[in-house]
Amino acid sequence: MAGNPQAALHPITSEPAIDPVIVPLVIISPVRDESRYLRRTLDSVVAQTARPVEWIMVDDGSSDDTPEIIQEYASRHPFIRLVSRDNRGFRKLGGGVIAAFNYGKERIEHTDYQYIAKLDGDMSFGPKYIETMLARLQSEPRLAAASGKVYREQNGKFIKERHIAEQVAGQFKLYKRAAFEDIGGFVQHLAWDGIDVHQARLKGWQTLSFFDPDAWLWHHRIMGSSDRNLYIGRLRWGRGNWYMGYHPLYAMATGINRMREKPYVIGGLLMIVGYCYAAARGLPQYEDPRFRQALKKWQLARLRKTIGLG
Repeated sequence: MAGNPQAALHPITSEPAIDPVIVPLVIISPVRDESRYLRRTLDSVVAQTARPVEWIMVDDGSSDDTPEIIQEYASRHPFIRLVSRDNRGFRKLGGGVIAAFNYGKERIEHTDYQYIAKLDGDMSFGPKYIETMLARLQSEPRLAAASGKVYREQNGKFIKERHIAEQVAGQFKLYKRAAFEDIGGFVQHLAWDGIDVHQARLKGWQTLSFFDPDAWLWHHRIMGSSDRNLYIGRLRWGRGNWYMGYHPLYAMATGINRMREKPYVIGGLLMIVGYCYAAARGLPQYEDPRFRQALKKWQLARLRKTIGLG
């Protein structure tokens, strides 16, 4: 079964864990209009063998019954807590998501936590997920953050979302507190899920997404499709790559690689267009020039290795 999701049943249970171990982990979930999938996420956390000491769910202006669903679970599970932000009137990805995350972080009650995680409201995972992640983090002193591999169902098959090994899944990004504070937390921009990983590397930390049969992440929505449509999401992704400081060759290679995913060809092309548009307009980039220089150097090294020159 290991390494072959096609041969396994979906490892999700809706039954609460019996006598879970309470761990010094705080989870923060920015959510907005997530009622379609939110119960799956709630059930997954409630079923964990290692349960967080606190789970703050930040309702970021939902117009559906997201808050009511959260309150329903919170009434049965006191470690779940709902906090609400004013409705800005629209879904704001990237910076808006991290602003909501920070809003929740400022309201943490168990201030002696050792781990912190951002979890999206459209995910599900098996009951040993948190236990598996914490065991890996505890066994490797310089490992800052970890995640399992992300899968989504497509035409009756499980498709793995493409991420390099160092890219911890943004849908459930679990950090050691010391490392998270060392990198200064998440940047309030579309490129937050990338800048954090490379900041960790520059600070001497490591990050890892790895396969484990007890730690699959199931994403119930195609990555980048939560606002307007998938095409806009791919353009936005390209602009985020410009902001982060991608080398042009790496931006092109990334777009070409993503042409193998839905929407086939056009999705990767739109990423390239988004990057080139931002570059041509001279849109702002991440303010740390040393970061951008180090990122380009790392990307060129990966490209050379890929084509056999490294």
